[in-house]
This record gives sequence, C-alpha cells and structure tokens, in this order.
Amino acid sequence: MTTVTTAPAMYAVVNPATGEIVAEYPTATDAEIQNAIAAAHDGFTAWRGVPVAERAAALRRVAELHRERRDEFAAAIVREMGKPLAAAEGEVDFAADIVEFYADNAERVTADQPLDILGEGSAVVRRAPLGPLFGIMPWNFPAYQVARFAAPNLAVGNTIILKHAPQCPESAAILEAIHRDAGLPAGAYVNVYATNEQAATIIADPRVQGVSVTGSERAGSAVAALAGQHLKKVALELGGSDPFLLLSTDDLDTVVQHAVDARLDNTGQACNAAKRFIVVDGLYDAFLERFTAAMAAAKVGDPMAEDTVLGPLSSLAAAERLQAQVDRAVAQGARVETGGARDGAFFPATVLTGVTPDMDVYREELFGPVAVVYRVADEAEAVGLANDTPFGLGSYVYTTDPEQASRVADAIDAGMVYVNCVLADSPELPFGGVKRSGTSRELGLLAADEFVNKKLIRVA
Repeated sequence: MTTVTTAPAMYAVVNPATGEIVAEYPTATDAEIQNAIAAAHDGFTAWRGVPVAERAAALRRVAELHRERRDEFAAAIVREMGKPLAAAEGEVDFAADIVEFYADNAERVTADQPLDILGEGSAVVRRAPLGPLFGIMPWNFPAYQVARFAAPNLAVGNTIILKHAPQCPESAAILEAIHRDAGLPAGAYVNVYATNEQAATIIADPRVQGVSVTGSERAGSAVAALAGQHLKKVALELGGSDPFLLLSTDDLDTVVQHAVDARLDNTGQACNAAKRFIVVDGLYDAFLERFTAAMAAAKVGDPMAEDTVLGPLSSLAAAERLQAQVDRAVAQGARVETGGARDGAFFPATVLTGVTPDMDVYREELFGPVAVVYRVADEAEAVGLANDTPFGLGSYVYTTDPEQASRVADAIDAGMVYVNCVLADSPELPFGGVKRSGTSRELGLLAADEFVNKKLIRVA
C-alpha cells in the first residue's frame, strides 16, 4: 500500500488502522446513473417472470459465492472499516446464511394467502413484486446489511439498485460480481457509486418503486422526506441506544461477559449493541467492578491479528466524534471508570458512570466501544430509564424470574427484546425498531413483505 497525502476520492478504501489510501473508485457519471435505472427497470421485466424455484436457485448460488469468496471479502472489509478479521469472516458467513434462508423460503414468502370470507366464492392475497428498489447501505456491516435488504427482495421478484457507503467501494464491487456470477439476469442487481445528488435523482425517478436506507437519523430523515415527496415507500433502519437491564442473576460472571460481548461487538459500532447498562442496586457495585475490569482488558490492536478484540473505529473522523462525546460528558459531570482517550482511530473500551438526564450523552447514541452504567432501585425504575430515550431498536433483559422477564419485555419500548442472551441474531428473526430507530423490519419472513403489492383477488 502507498500512503497518499491528498484527499481521497469520494469512493475510496482508506485503511483506518494506518490512514493509507488503498484504492479509489470513480464516482458514477449522470449517464451511468440513468443506465443503472434503465437496467434495473428492464431487468425487472425479466426477473419477475423467472419461476420462484429458479429465483431461489440463483439466490442459493449467491450464498455459495459468499462462502467461496469469503477470504477476499473479509479482507476487503478489514481494509475498508477496520473490523477485526475473525469478525469480518463471521459477517460474510452470516450474510451467506441470510441469503440461503430466503432461497429456502422463496416459495413460502411468495405463496398466496387464502382468506376466510363472509360471502360466496373465494379470496386470496397474492404478493406481487413492485419493481426496482434503491438501497442505501452503511459501512459498519458491508456484507450483512446488503444481504438482509437484497435477498428477500430478490426472492419476491424485485430488482436492486445498490448504493454502498463511500468507504466500502471494494465490498460493493465484490457484491455486484457475486450476484452477476450467480447467474441473475442483467439489471437484477446493479451497483452505483452515486453522489448524494445522484441518489436523489434515483429516488425521484418514477421507475424506482421504493427506497431502503440503513444509517443515521440524519440520513434517514433526508431520504424519508425525499421519498415522501415522490410518494415512494421507504424502509428505515436507523440508530439505537439499546438498554441492558440486569435485574437478578445467579451467575454474575456470565452476565458480565455477555455485557462486554454486547458492547464490544464490531468495535462497538452496531446499531443494536447494548450501550446503556441499567443495574439494580444490589448488583451494581459488583457488576461495575467486574465489567470495568473486563472492558479494560479488551485488547486494542491490528485488526488482522487473531487476538485483537477492538480494531480501529471506521475512520479517524469517527474516533474524533466519539472522543468529543466522551469529553463533553466528562465536562458535564460524568466519570470515566476506564479508557476514554483515543489513539488515532483506535479507541479503548470505555466505561462512563454518573450520567444524568441533564447531560447530552444521556440521549445520544455512542457509536463505538463506550458503555454507560446506571444504578437503579428496582424494576420500575429500570424500565423507566430504559424507555427514556429517543431510540427503540433492541434491548436486553437479565433476570432469573420468568414472570418478570415477560412483564419487562412487554413494558420496554423497543422492536426487539432478548432475554438472558446477546448476539443472538439469526436469519429467521425479524430485525427493526420503533421511535427514532426506524419504521420497518428486515430479516425473517416479515422482511419479504416490505416491498410487495399485497394484491386482493376476490372470485365470486
């Protein structure tokens, strides 16, 4: 690799561990954007007519190619956003599992749904594809995020125009090649290295029937406003500040390890990572001591090394933003129990305490390996604190009382509640949130219902 001192192109691989510009990709011309839309539109005519079993076979080949090209793909992810290599390999494997799930269930998600009717005759809901869809994807999971958007929509017969994050152009190229080499017809999956202005052009085009964006609140709000202006369906998967409630346990060491795993996955850069740790008074002191020690022991280093837990954040700018949040929290009265100071793009596992509702960090998302630990008196206070956030993506509840688990799960305002487990995502489980965390569901069978015409057919 060669160090380049000039600013990189918009689409560039900039290794966050070293700051080196590894590769640059040209931004699309306006003509190329129009060609991409036309290809997806023409490809839809062909793809929707392909029998479901053949679409499923093509998707199964997409999954196989993920696995065959795992080493290449994982290495690209490490270069692009600093994910530790083992985690990058696991991400590619999970993406393959997701695609395979929709291949296995393609007949199921496209089947007619018979309705019980009051009159004579029959009625069914038939799911029909809408057309070309535009996906705007983030950098934190370059393989997984695309799989959970593209696979269900390809299964039902839609076509995909995909704008990946500007720092993930190599992953974008790998994914386009995978879908092409799997035998999908031209236009079924089209990658575009588009600017924000060109993305607006794609959204506005009448041939494009829907938009899916995974990213920040700011990006989601901008895309939703534009999609609404053009009367397009939009699916939003946005941020989160997920609570981790510890109400009772007979194995504190395991709970602490789960808490660390949930906070440090992907170097803390996951929307549904546990970020706020809410602990009842009787367990607080012991939890904080063990949790702080375990966080302090997490190794920061070369993302290609086998024993690295935390690689760099996705960019120097990301580390600087996180540092500013931590510094502001401390200035407003929070305490740093461990960590708190970056080294370039590397940020150590950090624990904050003493955060109060008048501090900015109380309602912010910390997108990196920073945890906030709170002390509460009881279940009611724990639930109140868990819900006192603009976000509502995931949540985690630890208790030895099944009735309490059910009660608290009902009371938490979130799209997902995991009881006594973390990192338990799976292709068949729907993913999504409420409040400012989004409006839709991905994964599971629900994902295939986001962009279809649920057409009523009533026969007398």
